[in-house]
Amino acid sequence: MTSPRPTVADTSSAPCAADTPLLVVRDLTTQFPTRHGWLTAVNHVSYELRAGRVLGVLGESGSGKSAMLRTILGLQPKSTRISGEILLDGRDLISMSSSEREDMRGASVSMVFQDPMTALDPVFTVEQQLVETIRRHSTLPRSEAADRALELLQTVQIPSPERRLKAYPFELSGGMRQRVVIAMALVSNPRLLLADEPTTALDVTVQARVLDLFRDLKHRMGMGIIFVTHDLAVVAEIADDIAVMYAGRIVEFGRLDDIVRSPQHPYTRGLLEANIRPGQHDRPEAIPGSPPNLANLPPGCSFAPRCHAAEAACWDAVPTFVPVSPGHGVRCLNAVRPVEAVAR
Repeated sequence: MTSPRPTVADTSSAPCAADTPLLVVRDLTTQFPTRHGWLTAVNHVSYELRAGRVLGVLGESGSGKSAMLRTILGLQPKSTRISGEILLDGRDLISMSSSEREDMRGASVSMVFQDPMTALDPVFTVEQQLVETIRRHSTLPRSEAADRALELLQTVQIPSPERRLKAYPFELSGGMRQRVVIAMALVSNPRLLLADEPTTALDVTVQARVLDLFRDLKHRMGMGIIFVTHDLAVVAEIADDIAVMYAGRIVEFGRLDDIVRSPQHPYTRGLLEANIRPGQHDRPEAIPGSPPNLANLPPGCSFAPRCHAAEAACWDAVPTFVPVSPGHGVRCLNAVRPVEAVAR
């Protein structure tokens, strides 16, 4: 038996540019078949995202972050079991046909992947790849598509864009390649941009510039962005709201300041305490243990085996998602006290 999902009211964020959410995810579950049974990568997840806001999705590897993005985009294998609703501008993506989903992908919603080298073809120039993508989503002749490609490189702030258009991916730095991938995702001015750990392979300086670019896109284009990361410092730089995921479930959801200043779930607190803060001299405290097997989840709270505050009741049933303040909710029987804010 599954626990009640967080309601839209529980997870809705605060003030935004529009009253109607751009994206509504309701009770989303994604399961993959394995020889050991069904692996539940996304487990009854619900939240809303409004245009012009960034939702940061935070969690360890294997928490279901990337699987959730791929489910939204429709990139999961055919054998995958999916239930729930994904409403983009009121249209249910799950109920769409394959051809409708194909048309939607890149037009209404686009994705920026973690490794730009796997997203770019090494044997074609940046211009060739951008022009091909533009023409796939429009009726522009090749000459106008080339002009649009140049415009996109300018949008993502690539210096000397005319020269970079003629370059091959291996001739660009990691940061430049990631900007090209972002430019490709912007071809059709999507309403929703999914970013799957887009700064992981970048050094700190380049990472900061890419985060600045995402902020600029949010303000200039008014798109909604879901930004997945395992790095608390990164999410604190970019997000308006945070969803903390563990073992496929959202265990805490709220505004950035609420999550950072007053975390209510022991896992969120553990992530905060594992983060190095300016002026800190002692070693950060790691979360003990390992995430559970998603093909064999325990009957109660998935975090209970690693939690110092676990009680007998935590092992019996999955905690319900309850609001603790406006826009801030948690899936835990034992809320914890606030910790100091993470320096941004």
